[in-house]
Amino acid sequence: MKRHCGLVTKKEYRVPLRYISVTLSINEFVAGATATFYYENEEQAQLEATFVFPVDEDTAVYSFEALVDGKKIMAELQEKTKAHSNYEDALKQGYQAYLLEEDDYSRDIFACHLGRLQPGAKVAVTLRYVQELPLEADGALRYLLPAILNPRHQLSEESASSYLNIKEPLFPVEGPSYTLSIVATITSQHGIERVQSNCSLSPIQYLTDDKTSAQVSLAEGHKFDRDVELLIYYTEVRSPTVAVEMGMPDRKPDSLMGAPSAMVSFYPAMPEVEASSVCGEFVFLVDCSISMQSPLNNQNKSELRIEAAKETLLLLIKSLPVGCYFNIYGFGSSYEKLFPESVKYTQESMEEAVERVKDLEAELGDTEILTPLCNIYKAPSIPGHPLQLFVFTDGEVTDTFSVIQEVKLNSKKHRCFSFGIGEGASTSLIKSIARVSGGSAEFITGKDMMKTKALRSLKFALQSAVEDISLTWDLPPGLSANMLSPKETAIFRGQRLIIYAQLTGFMPLMESSGKICLKYTIQGKSIENRVTFSLQPKTNDSFTIHRLAAKSLIQIKDLGPSKTPEREKEDVVNISIQSGVLSSFTAFITIMKGLNQPVQCSAVHRLIPRPVAFDTGIALPQIITPNYKPRFRLRPARYVTNFQDHIDYEKQSSVLQKKPRVFKLIPVTDSSTRKNNLQNDHKAIGENVAGKLISLQNANGSWKLDEDLAMILGTNLEDIKAANPAKHEDPSAWAAVLVGLWLHANAKDFTGHFLKKRVMAWLHNHGGSSIPMLVQAANGLLKVSVNPDALGF
Repeated sequence: MKRHCGLVTKKEYRVPLRYISVTLSINEFVAGATATFYYENEEQAQLEATFVFPVDEDTAVYSFEALVDGKKIMAELQEKTKAHSNYEDALKQGYQAYLLEEDDYSRDIFACHLGRLQPGAKVAVTLRYVQELPLEADGALRYLLPAILNPRHQLSEESASSYLNIKEPLFPVEGPSYTLSIVATITSQHGIERVQSNCSLSPIQYLTDDKTSAQVSLAEGHKFDRDVELLIYYTEVRSPTVAVEMGMPDRKPDSLMGAPSAMVSFYPAMPEVEASSVCGEFVFLVDCSISMQSPLNNQNKSELRIEAAKETLLLLIKSLPVGCYFNIYGFGSSYEKLFPESVKYTQESMEEAVERVKDLEAELGDTEILTPLCNIYKAPSIPGHPLQLFVFTDGEVTDTFSVIQEVKLNSKKHRCFSFGIGEGASTSLIKSIARVSGGSAEFITGKDMMKTKALRSLKFALQSAVEDISLTWDLPPGLSANMLSPKETAIFRGQRLIIYAQLTGFMPLMESSGKICLKYTIQGKSIENRVTFSLQPKTNDSFTIHRLAAKSLIQIKDLGPSKTPEREKEDVVNISIQSGVLSSFTAFITIMKGLNQPVQCSAVHRLIPRPVAFDTGIALPQIITPNYKPRFRLRPARYVTNFQDHIDYEKQSSVLQKKPRVFKLIPVTDSSTRKNNLQNDHKAIGENVAGKLISLQNANGSWKLDEDLAMILGTNLEDIKAANPAKHEDPSAWAAVLVGLWLHANAKDFTGHFLKKRVMAWLHNHGGSSIPMLVQAANGLLKVSVNPDALGF
């Protein structure tokens, strides 16, 4: 059997998409892009081509145009039903027509339709969009151009028409024959340190001597077979800013697009306060569907998604605070619980969870997250322990809006911290469930920064609740600010906060300034963050701030055709039409009547192949039949719940007991080999070693003084015991001091800093008066020089 890839469909017709070109302009933390798709019909028949492709959830698409025979035709944004009707009418009459729309069931999937593409015709269609760039844990701004669009699970009959359910044509990992080029121009007043990518880049070219402007591009001949990620590092990225943009001169002065708009970027300067004594209930919801057997990315030797999820989950379990409650759910076509209900975090429960997670397999059929979510929300809350939900998934769910709505309905009782695992994870699902619940979202597409991202989310979850959040403006008389962003309900230390507002009234003729103050209370302390800004609006032909503000409003109101109330639907359409920003209720359409004579014969339909991340050598079904039974059990069957009905444990138990439990065989290595491996790891100081220290930590935050700890610290157990000045006391304090000093001297990254804070907290509670003596002895043993004052003693 032939494997269909590149420009050939399963029927061996040549597909018309030839080339994709992206011109990217990044200014500070906002990206504007122009993406052009070049098509050529090499067949003898007319074509109607459809290209389904992913975008980032935060993308605001505001322009669509076609270039045919040298003539540029701008598309009009219309209500979607009307646009579809006009498109179909145009095709029936034999005219060329082009349609761009967002999928009804996910905000990060678009479809581009080219109707009546004449034999030999060459067409270029261009879309323009703007988006905010998220701030990564290491201070990088992340731009993502998604390529991977994975098959997603069909939840209901009404979502059967979603573009996510198109099974053919797909091409394998080798990639398409259509290529991609990206040229990115980057500007920042703070200076550009470097640009990194998961793809080959040309050397960075600085356009100014002060390195405030630079340009990079993809290496020539790049096949669009993977997500393209750019990481941009500025010399300073956490300065608060306010940008004011002029409105459109031809619009009403007080309208959404006519009035000036302001974009406020805060990095709340919260003091580091002790974590709240209220620990919380931590529930981990882990995707164990078959798609999690796919690699994280399309690069060679990429780790499987399920392994990345397990590694991240193990790190979080080992890092939970003493006194909290926790539970783990595995889900696919059915779901499983580790415990019948959340249990207290103890050494025993932690060890059981660690062993169970190590055995997790991606064997639970398709990705069905909605039912386990509902089960979690229905469970009784634990007094004094607010729910913190951690979701790990590759995001392959068709009816994304249903999941988002469920999370939003329960947003007052929990926060959701989501992790998109692997390329192709739904940015719409991952970002939205975090946003509507006041949590945070992370994407794991490789080993780099995985631990840092996981621990950053946990650190956010452990922060004390921020209360009494308010925003006040100090503007000249006659000028006022109308908020376009929703009221903030959660603020995290170190996380960027973006606010949009409309400035109405009389803008001062003379140069003047305004002030904005962000106020909030944390652990009874009132904190204010202020910034002063110029009130001289700048002109921008793309009206970037206005478009982003409109996108923010649309995200709040737009929950897809089946979930959005009629009143909100009208608002979404009005905002979309006014701003030109696409929504799930609008579509871009252009019809060309004058270029060719109408032809009444039917057009042949072609689907442009799209990349998927599957390369596991197994068949990955999209729809699992009701008779599908998962082979792996997180717990005995009485804790397993099927979506159709509860499993009858009495009927199942006799069958299950006859099946032998299959365990993985782990190669046994002698102690010298293990020691050499650990010593080699010790050379990679930083996140990896800090992660190994976390894996050895007890539930109460202490360490056992043993060979494994000695090897990580670069010494041996005999020397450690001999150097202990308090040999007759509990060695836990001595072990903790050694770890604390080692981290202070060696691990400078986020993971090391996070762990050091935990060590210091444990020592403050359990160390006693011998700490200075232990620190002095540890300095001599580890050959470092750390002052006890630096550790807070």
